[in-house]
Amino acid sequence: MNVHDSEKMSGILKAEGYAEAANTEDADLIIFNTCSIRQKAEQKFRSELGRIKLLKSKNPLLKIAVAGCIAQQRGRDILKRNPHVDYVFGPQNIHKLSAMLTTNAMVCIEDNPEIQHTDLPAERKENLKAWISIMYGCNNFCSYCIVPYTRGRERSRPSQNIYEEIHELADKGFKEVTLLGQNVNSYNSDTNFPGLLRKIEAIKGVERIRFVTSHPRDLSDELISCIKELPKICEHIHLPLQSGSGRILKLMNRGYTYEDYIEKVRKLKESIPSIAITTDIITGFPSETDNDHSITIKALRSIEFDGIFAFKFSSRQGTKAAEMDGEGGRMAEKITSQRLSEILGLQDDITLRKNEALKGTLQEVLVEGASKTDKGKITGRTRTNKIVNFEGNESVIGRLVNVEIRMAMRHSLEGRLTSQSQ
Repeated sequence: MNVHDSEKMSGILKAEGYAEAANTEDADLIIFNTCSIRQKAEQKFRSELGRIKLLKSKNPLLKIAVAGCIAQQRGRDILKRNPHVDYVFGPQNIHKLSAMLTTNAMVCIEDNPEIQHTDLPAERKENLKAWISIMYGCNNFCSYCIVPYTRGRERSRPSQNIYEEIHELADKGFKEVTLLGQNVNSYNSDTNFPGLLRKIEAIKGVERIRFVTSHPRDLSDELISCIKELPKICEHIHLPLQSGSGRILKLMNRGYTYEDYIEKVRKLKESIPSIAITTDIITGFPSETDNDHSITIKALRSIEFDGIFAFKFSSRQGTKAAEMDGEGGRMAEKITSQRLSEILGLQDDITLRKNEALKGTLQEVLVEGASKTDKGKITGRTRTNKIVNFEGNESVIGRLVNVEIRMAMRHSLEGRLTSQSQ
């Protein structure tokens, strides 16, 4: 979502005559697009903002802006603590960027009740795959999450606006779109999310449709049927579990039990046997016990996700979990690190085993370009979102090809381009 916000900023700036600078020393304008979902990201931003202060002293005409969720959360305090910053604007106020640049200093962190009708140009660096915002904000208020406070309430774009944006991208040669929302399952405009998917399915030129993120509570049978029935929807879903412990899920305010989650997974696997399911796990949530952790480990073994994103709990000021954290519920760093290590180690074994099961199979791959990790090879992703590296020439870039999987690693696959792809 932040990447796509940056694309929108670039689109606005390009229309104003700006071009991307080769390095920060040559820039007339530097924008920090920030994330506040975890403490580490905020610390990194503050460190970078401090370093850039020297450039301002050398070039007083340099303009510095802070955007994104930290901007929304901290507002005028950023200008107060960092006099070298000129502009501060939140994720709901990207559309004000042009006007902002005509002023000496400005803070824009107001709620934008019409954000779903604010279509902005996006300067995309890729020409094959595109991110598409279908909705903004979140209504869930998970106790650990700052997003509802920084991105506002849920607002869904009209389906026709989304359709027209994707149709235009298809005309430009884009083959894959990923629909973005804090909870795409609750998309609700002139149609619901399955209805939107059916509408996009009809767009000629688009070969693949993906979406993130799905809240387990709102994963409907209708959506499962769409994934099964619509050929362009890829067989991959990111379904954040966060914890296997029912007690912790309740404290997180996730709105479902572990039993609810397992039933959704059962329906997915039963309806779409080839589906890949990935998830998020938070370890060290306030008051998490050894038993809670053991239940999560048991859940990982039982479900066997294709991959996970696992993180230590990060206390965010203004959330309910921050209050819990301050009431003696904080985990010792050593314990949290040990738990995270156990989770990641277990998942590495599961992922490798699931990848090895693909050896000898034929996988459809959308070829993206040269491999970043294996010079001389090209790379792409399967419908289940697994990276595949294989030998081939540039003529297949941008095409859907068949690749026989020859070797499996934890984070990628090796294959051979088959004659059926020529």
